[in-house]
Amino acid sequence: MYFVGIDISKFKHDCAIIDDLGDVVTPSWSFRNDCQGFSLLAELLTNLGKDVKIGFESTGHYGQNLKLFLESNSFTFMEFNPLLISRFVRSKSLRKTKTDSIDALLIAQYLMTVEYKPYPASFYHLDKLKSLTRFRDSLVRQRSRQLVELTNVLDKIFPEFKPFFKHKFSVTALYILSNYATPEKIANMNSRSYEAIRKLSRGKFTMSAFVQLKTLARNTVGQSDDYLLHEMDVLLALYNQLDAKIQEIEEQVVACIRGINPPMLSIPGIGALSAAIILSEYGDLSNYDSPAKLLSFAGLEPGYFQSGQSEHTGRMVKHGSSHLRYALMNCCLPLITNEPVFAEYYAKKRAEGKPYRVAMTHVAKKLLRVIYTLQTKNVTYDPGLIR
Repeated sequence: MYFVGIDISKFKHDCAIIDDLGDVVTPSWSFRNDCQGFSLLAELLTNLGKDVKIGFESTGHYGQNLKLFLESNSFTFMEFNPLLISRFVRSKSLRKTKTDSIDALLIAQYLMTVEYKPYPASFYHLDKLKSLTRFRDSLVRQRSRQLVELTNVLDKIFPEFKPFFKHKFSVTALYILSNYATPEKIANMNSRSYEAIRKLSRGKFTMSAFVQLKTLARNTVGQSDDYLLHEMDVLLALYNQLDAKIQEIEEQVVACIRGINPPMLSIPGIGALSAAIILSEYGDLSNYDSPAKLLSFAGLEPGYFQSGQSEHTGRMVKHGSSHLRYALMNCCLPLITNEPVFAEYYAKKRAEGKPYRVAMTHVAKKLLRVIYTLQTKNVTYDPGLIR
């Protein structure tokens, strides 16, 4: 049996090979992240025979092409959490010496100590889903940033505007800013303007509110300088562009997750976007031995410390994917709203004296246990079977 450790980087990768006795078969060597380098790796692996286990750290998109190449050439491989490798490295030596070649050798040594769980075949669809959901998250953050910048400019032009809309940029508020940029134009809005706003707000924007907004615009202390108006126009354009692109990405995500149709979609309160994030971050849930491993991967488990007579639990460790934790916690509110079983569980935790956030964390943990059962047994959600 041969153990192949690969340290991945942007332009080249380092590889080391040891046998089942821990002896070095091939000293660490580098191959480029291109066709020629991959061909050299494939030739070496082929010469080793069938008893080959390959491992490397999870390094985001840097290893994507290598994973696709290995799969297309019928090689299995296993990814590790970089934190585990880091702790293994520290356990091997007190010296602070780090090179790519040393890392490759240590990855091969670590591979010997764990159960070999190859990456699932045909992982492309899950990686596509992961890339799309993370890209959407990046765009959402950029869109939020535009609203912060817009608030800063609006505080100079029309400071009374956002408090009037309860400090939120609703669809109605953004429509008014886009079509009536200055306080003067807002103050001069007529009945035709009101009718368009009323239809957009589905009747929620009343005539009294319309008159009140016009009065605020007429008496504002803001300054309608040309450069400020230009900044606001640019920010609104950027926001609208980002919003349109986010909708496009969401349509792709929804189409992709509907094609996979995971059993977790049958849980009331779990939408397509949330299911896409959960599935893409975890991958094949059958690779996890128990729901406790899911909790650990998401960083939802509490810290634990014991030394001598001292013993206590700490806060949530928050290791792992922040995208995953956010999605799971985000599912909890619609879950306790739409599903009585989870609502009762939440009420039970609150009755025990748990604060809101702690109780919601317990709901997220219960949700993970349910998801694990549905995905590994390929069954749909049945509230009657939940304990």
